[in-house]
Order: sequence, then structure tokens, then C-alpha cells
Amino acid sequence: MVNIQELHKRFNKNVVLSGVDLQIEKEGIIAILGPNGSGKTTLIKSILGMVIPNKGTITIDGKDIKASSSYRNSIDYLPQIANFPNNLKVKELITMIKDLRTETSRDKILIELFKLEPFLNKKLGNLSGGTKQKVNIILTFMFDSPLIILDEPTTGLDPISLIRLKELIQEEKEKGKTILITSHIMRFVEEVSDEIIFLLEGKIYFKGSINGLKNKTGQNDFEHAIASILKETHA
Repeated sequence: MVNIQELHKRFNKNVVLSGVDLQIEKEGIIAILGPNGSGKTTLIKSILGMVIPNKGTITIDGKDIKASSSYRNSIDYLPQIANFPNNLKVKELITMIKDLRTETSRDKILIELFKLEPFLNKKLGNLSGGTKQKVNIILTFMFDSPLIILDEPTTGLDPISLIRLKELIQEEKEKGKTILITSHIMRFVEEVSDEIIFLLEGKIYFKGSINGLKNKTGQNDFEHAIASILKETHA
């Protein structure tokens, strides 16, 4: 589905991506991990067309994303920070996004799932961070795209909402979708991911299963395996 070749990106003198090659050819849940500054967000935004690489190609379903922006209609994206217009009510924002994309009734199911009915008539500027994140999740999952990108989706969620999010992600996977996730919460990553991609200094250090990473680092625990990589590279 996603094919990335020789992707380079720098901001002024700061090299963020350095020759990334990545092929994602099957459905499943893939976590993109790495320390701050490793290039995770830049990689995601390059796929979305929000960042223009200095060099390299990205194709989705065999089509170069530079040729047309229409491929974005096949992606659902949850940004790390939900910058909503403060003066809009929740229900107004949901209606606006539906008008921009396509008609759907799935928002009703998601509103019930995340118990957002009491907030529909409230202005977004008056909501807590956790409630805004629930709105963010509804806007992402109310459509039916084959590729879903979730940037730190657990931010601000209470334990019950986190359980519902994990169940929702699994349901989308069972529909044959590809789901890319970034997260600093290793327990969450370990629970949901089929595969991980570990970025380090703008390059892919590891791509494979969590067990494969444990074997590579000689660690029995996932968090310790990640820590082992970071210690090794900073030694």
C-alpha cells in the first residue's frame, strides 16, 4: 500500500530523514517509534503531503503522491494536537467535517461509544484536553478509509476511553485496514501492534515484530529493549 524510497528531509541544516526506505504492503497495525527528533512526525507528514521531502518518492497504491492530492481521501488522520476552532460547538464541527468529506452516520455510533452526547452543544474551547481527544477520535474514525494514521492517539484519555480506543483499532484492523501509530506509551504499543518500525537519527534502525526486537537486543521486556537501543546509540 505505502512504498517509500530514498526519502530525505532537512530543515535548514537539521537533517531529519536520511534515506528512508519503507514498504508497507499488508493490512495490520504498525507502530512507528523513536526518540524525540528521530523523524517520526516528519515521516507521517510526508506521507500526508504536509511536508515536501528534499529527495525521494512516496507511492500509495502504486501512485506517486506528487501527481495528485486525491489520495488523501483514502486516509484518515488523527493529529497529535487537535487545534479546533474554539467558538464552534462539537456538533457543528462534526457536521462541517462530514460536509467537507462525505456523508456518514458512523459518528452517532462513536458519539455513543465515547459518551460524548453531553458535550455536543458545548463549544470546543470550553472542553478538557481528554474530551477534545475524544472528538479527535470521532472525526478520524467516522469515515471508512483503508489507511488510518494515528499520531499519539492516547493523549489525555481516561482508562475506559483508552480501552474503547484499543477495541476500535482492532475492529478496523479486522476490516483489512492498515493502521500506522506513533506513541510514547510502550505498553499501548505492545498491546496493539503487529509490527514496529524504530526510527533513529532519520533512518530505520529496526523493522519487524516486538519479539524480533527483543531477540535483537537480548532483552525479555519491550521497554528494556527500546532502552537498550538508546543506550547503545548514546554510548
